[in-house]
This record gives sequence, structure tokens and C-alpha cells, in this order.
Amino acid sequence: MLESKSRQLKLQAAIIRKVALVGRQNADSGHLGGSYSIADILAVLYFDKMRIDPARPDWVDRD
Repeated sequence: MLESKSRQLKLQAAIIRKVALVGRQNADSGHLGGSYSIADILAVLYFDKMRIDPARPDWVDRD
């Protein structure tokens, strides 16, 4: 189970990096270093640690 979660988080981080790259290409400017280095942290926080539910934006216990 833990290995599966780790793989899923790595995939999410790769998607974050791809989105950053596409955004940079579309803007035709920018630096990828910061976006690439924070991708793993963002993936863990957003997809594993934070209590969020986009369908319930008024949820009192959300982060």
C-alpha cells in the first residue's frame, strides 16, 4: 500500500512538472527551477496531507 501511494505521489509530481513546463512554453519566458524543485512537496501536501474537497469549498475543517 505504501509503495503504491509513493508511486502515485511521484506521478502527481511529474504531472505538476509537466504543467509548469507547458505554462513556461506558452508564456515563452520564465524559470523552471523553482517549480521543478517544489513539485514533490506540492504533490505530498495537496494529494496526501491537506484536507481539501473542491466540491465543498465551504467545508469548515478544510486546510
